[in-house]
Amino acid sequence: MCASLRLIASSLVVLFFLFQCQQKKLKVKQKEVHQETHDTSLPQSPLDNGDGFWVIAHRGVSGSYPENTLSAFQAAIDIRAEMVELDVSISKDGIPVVVHDRTVDRTTDFEGDVQSFSLEDLKKMEVGAWFSEEFRGEEFPTLKNSLELMKDKLAVNIEIKTEAVSDETQGGVVDKALQIVTDLDMSSSVIFSSFDYRVMEQLNVLDPKMAKALLYEASQSAELLPSELVQKYKIDIFNCSYKQLSVKWINDLQKHKIPYFVYTVNEPELMKELIEKGVSGIFTDFPQELINIVENM
Repeated sequence: MCASLRLIASSLVVLFFLFQCQQKKLKVKQKEVHQETHDTSLPQSPLDNGDGFWVIAHRGVSGSYPENTLSAFQAAIDIRAEMVELDVSISKDGIPVVVHDRTVDRTTDFEGDVQSFSLEDLKKMEVGAWFSEEFRGEEFPTLKNSLELMKDKLAVNIEIKTEAVSDETQGGVVDKALQIVTDLDMSSSVIFSSFDYRVMEQLNVLDPKMAKALLYEASQSAELLPSELVQKYKIDIFNCSYKQLSVKWINDLQKHKIPYFVYTVNEPELMKELIEKGVSGIFTDFPQELINIVENM
């Protein structure tokens, strides 16, 4: 009888041990599946206060300074925004330059596509007077001198403009912008974004570890959920307009622990509402206003 009890006890110990091993294997497998779904790589900012929320100066402090200028970027540094967003196109002679529009018409006294001008031509244009005479004489910035200004001061979101993108991975605007970031040793503080999903594909070839954010564009998304787009394009952050951000999307993003930034929010009450909904960051033309709200919530 005692021998039988000992045998049963021994069997139970063995079964318990096997059960524990199986549970450990299951946990490891679940962790691996989660990592395959989303392994986040975020840029580093010297001004990150660790609250998990990003104050992003949209085109610099563009509510008070001419957008995408060195003055607007310096203002973002001065008010201690955590990140600056800027737009990158390419000159006729293949130099990444900072400008939002396809043409120079709105922000200079000249007319024509950005890509129809050499860098020398662009440098002859001033980009401040359209905003205010106070800023007349602002130079047309390149990506390189913009990044040099902001290095070690804040994080930078480089948005590659669709019109600058080609099907060529090697030697295209993404490759050239990435090389500038690498040469300046700023890879850890930069994130690339674009409405053109080819940028994500090219970055995955050129530098898979570079942080990247997809800017939601419906025609390329095939009605996929944000988490499905993140997995498909191997991106780190999901960006969209606050007008697109639905409850369904929020639930999907939060379920998969995916950071998400929204643009462009300038109304204080909407800033508060979005923060309460759990957004990871907000692009705004008035980052000082957003900083004040965050500090008082």
